[in-house]
Amino acid sequence: MTVFGVHAGLQHTTADELRSVWRRIEDLGYGWISIWDHFYGATGRPDDAACLEAVAMHAALACSTTKVRCGSLVYSVGYRHPAVLAKAITAIDQLSGGRADMGIGAGWAQVEYQAYGIPFPDVKTRMDQLEEGIQCLRGLLHDDVTTFDGQHFNLTEARNEPRPLQDKLPIWIGGGGEKRTLKIAARHADGWNVPFISPDEFARKNAVLDQHCADVGRDPSDIKRAINTGLAFTEESLQQQFGAIAEFVRPGVLTGTDEQVLDTIGRYVDAGADQVNIALRAPFDLDAIERLSVALGLS
Repeated sequence: MTVFGVHAGLQHTTADELRSVWRRIEDLGYGWISIWDHFYGATGRPDDAACLEAVAMHAALACSTTKVRCGSLVYSVGYRHPAVLAKAITAIDQLSGGRADMGIGAGWAQVEYQAYGIPFPDVKTRMDQLEEGIQCLRGLLHDDVTTFDGQHFNLTEARNEPRPLQDKLPIWIGGGGEKRTLKIAARHADGWNVPFISPDEFARKNAVLDQHCADVGRDPSDIKRAINTGLAFTEESLQQQFGAIAEFVRPGVLTGTDEQVLDTIGRYVDAGADQVNIALRAPFDLDAIERLSVALGLS
């Protein structure tokens, strides 16, 4: 059964507003809510810094809801040591009663790294960090004791106690890179997520992930697949939400009539999506989220 969720941005909003938004999304019947990991807004401008911190808001999400899966799409491996992140996610799983998911990615928002003095190495190095980091996270979240000897991260008989409530807390990889990201997902992830691509492109990348799974001897069905889309029933809404990046995200935005939106969702599902998340940012259009919930029969 396809899961429908909402990926709620943390920019230009408040904790009080987010708590209200999360509760409304849950009441509308969605099964997933996730947060993102940024220190600045999505525009990439060096003066656009109104954004709440992800780990704290992930915990707030866990405490503000009772039924939805509480996810993150995705934490940047460069912002926190994976052991520190594993401890945080374990606490979030405890707070949520066993409803936490976590995602990890290589990081890309250079403006944030530079502003905060965080090293921003080349793409290969960041991908290497991602591949090591997810192995550390898997060990700490899934196993009792973890030893890992890497170039970027090292663990020596490391324990993560108390344990998460879930035996195998799901770990997602975010991104669409076919040579490294999808290969890392095939080897180590429980789920793969990519934003703002068309159903046809999602199907193509899905097939690449399947091939990587075959190459490492893994059953492709072990990995859940999720697409993050926009939702804009009108062109005006698309421009209002995404502004300068509207054309970039357009291939991955649900738009048109209810029937056209449902048809596009069906194409994503046919392309292999186990989960469809609506990427929502302030000002939050909850009327559109409710309209979609009704169309989907969630509420």
